[in-house]
Amino acid sequence: MTRCRRLRRTLGAGLAAAGLALLPAVPAQADGIQAQEWALDAIHAPTAWRMTKGAGVTVAVLDTGVDDRHPDLAGQVLPGKDLIGFGAGRGDAAWAGHGTAMAGIIAGHGHGAAGGDGVMGVAPEARILPVRVILEEDDPARRKARKERGGALANGIRWAADHGADVINMSLGDDSESAHPEPAEDAAVQYALRKGVVVVASAGNGGKEGDRASYPAAYPGVIAVTAVDRYGSRASFSTRRWYATVCAPGVDVVIADPDRRYYAGWGTSAAAAFVSGAAALVRAAHPELSPLQIRQLLTETAQDRPKGGRSDELGAGLVDPAAAIKAGEKLKPRAQRPAVGASPQRYFGPGPQRASAAGGDDGGPNRLALTAAFAGAGLLAAAVTLWRGAGPLRAPAFLRPRRGRPFGD
Repeated sequence: MTRCRRLRRTLGAGLAAAGLALLPAVPAQADGIQAQEWALDAIHAPTAWRMTKGAGVTVAVLDTGVDDRHPDLAGQVLPGKDLIGFGAGRGDAAWAGHGTAMAGIIAGHGHGAAGGDGVMGVAPEARILPVRVILEEDDPARRKARKERGGALANGIRWAADHGADVINMSLGDDSESAHPEPAEDAAVQYALRKGVVVVASAGNGGKEGDRASYPAAYPGVIAVTAVDRYGSRASFSTRRWYATVCAPGVDVVIADPDRRYYAGWGTSAAAAFVSGAAALVRAAHPELSPLQIRQLLTETAQDRPKGGRSDELGAGLVDPAAAIKAGEKLKPRAQRPAVGASPQRYFGPGPQRASAAGGDDGGPNRLALTAAFAGAGLLAAAVTLWRGAGPLRAPAFLRPRRGRPFGD
């Protein structure tokens, strides 16, 4: 469920994007696309770049695949994993649109002279590890996926954690009426956290449809991201729930597409990608910090903090990686401890663990026994839907397949 508007064509090619619509023509200067990336300034990314651009950090993008040949990602995309195994392939209209868009927000480095054309990501020197766990919404193979790939998300989280991911981005989720947590997915999240991997997910695009909880955003330990517009106001579609951690730009943000064109889109998918990029910058600057410490830094240094310190609409406020990096200089590394849910009756993971002798996370509560009452779940990602079991695995309304005419056509 993602919508976007076309910015301008710079490299030609066909049209194959998730949730797209036209934008007015952009002046034909070299930095025409980057000049529209208001979101980078909003989260103070240029200030953070004075300290780090994410070199040495790997961000796993669990999504529909990533176009490793896109000029804005050239040299940044590592060999990944396809846990679907069927559906659209390179060159097809329904291939890797959403995943490529998210990867560009996270680690795009532009192209052309001095990288002046194309999309610049939050962490332009980070690497992308693509893990295909869902299909684009307009992929004809979705029905098959429902029957054969229900465990792709949980498997993808574990695979990413085992193959060098420092941050896992999940711009996807299930916020359908039948959505519910699944033990295998929660256990996979806790596995990644224990291995030192920061886990980020979109909060959901159900703000106009009942604000139902979305998974994996609601799993304990996940940094759940809501969306705001360029004025810092909550996006009307952004889900409001107890698990909201921070917010990030999610309205009229610039994205790249495998068709070599650029779009402006909206959704919590994009917001999650911005926070994954921010987490990558913090991890690059402070590689010794645990996922919980990085989460705390992002929340404690967030801009425009809501009254009372947090809200279901905005979490702790607008993410600010520059401030988080500076604050991280004062922290001493601590071992990661298992996360716990907001409800005292709902627990996930392998059970209680004691802090190590080296020092545990004072702020991290212990976990109790695994509750079998939680089963099922899904994803919320823009422009993509993978049906499994009772609920749909979809990308948030950031990139829902919707074609607009390319500028100039």
